[in-house]
Amino acid sequence: MHTTPIPSALVIGEALIDRLPSGEVVAGAPLNVARHLQQLGVPALMVSRVGRDDNGQRVAATLQAAGLSLDGLQWDARQPTGVVDVELDAAGQARYTIQSPAAWDHIETEPLRALLRRQSPRLVVFGSLAQRHADSRAAHAALLAEAGAQGALRFCDLNLRTSVPDIEQRVRDCVAQAEGLKLNDEELPRVLAWLGQPDVPALMRSQPQLQCLLLTLGAKGFQAYDGEGRLRVEAPCAPVAQLADTVGAGDAFFGFTLAALMHGRELWAALPDANRFAAAMCGEHGAAPADPTSFYPPWRALLS
Repeated sequence: MHTTPIPSALVIGEALIDRLPSGEVVAGAPLNVARHLQQLGVPALMVSRVGRDDNGQRVAATLQAAGLSLDGLQWDARQPTGVVDVELDAAGQARYTIQSPAAWDHIETEPLRALLRRQSPRLVVFGSLAQRHADSRAAHAALLAEAGAQGALRFCDLNLRTSVPDIEQRVRDCVAQAEGLKLNDEELPRVLAWLGQPDVPALMRSQPQLQCLLLTLGAKGFQAYDGEGRLRVEAPCAPVAQLADTVGAGDAFFGFTLAALMHGRELWAALPDANRFAAAMCGEHGAAPADPTSFYPPWRALLS
């Protein structure tokens, strides 16, 4: 009898529809990360909330097609599935307009507690955007408290967006709850200012629970810092054979890094491969490969 593997990773946040110039796709940074984890051999569970509408059905179908369970997907009879309008400039860089209302703002806590009573993930991945409403914020707090008590690693992709009210406090809370932090070079100055720190080493020293910070630099590549604030690895962006767009590149970098950790690879040694994986995703339109069955196997082989 077929059984679903117990998830090693639990990812919480927005599951939505991206309206790209090339068409509509199912996306959301946490969903992208969950999809990468699952396809890279790490059983993952996506926790989000969608409307009882056609877009919600599309999200569910996409999760299932990626091999992800629907156990963490909540259904909302009042709020619609979230939608984001994506504009691309001449260089393929994306600008996002996040529509409201959205069902993922109202993730409920009790179904999440029930999930945690049945399984204990080794990794929890979260962000700031899905904490813009008090409902989902409470669900995040409950999850992070329980998962932390169970010994799960907690990694945060800040993914700052202007639609998050009281964003400074949200960032402070996220950083304080994370052992690993991912952000980009545009977000870093704001985060440092809000936390009252002059640079990354000072930030890391001020947050003793933080063990690593991953800083993506767009076309300039990435930097990675350890818990002492030392720069451990940096590299320019890996070559892209033919650029389609940069949508989801940071999610790909983050997803591969987390998958490598769950497979037992040493973090700093895995980052150059994560960089190449993100570059490969830039050759695909949107945040998911057009043909996952051919795209993922070479990358899974690096992790096995």
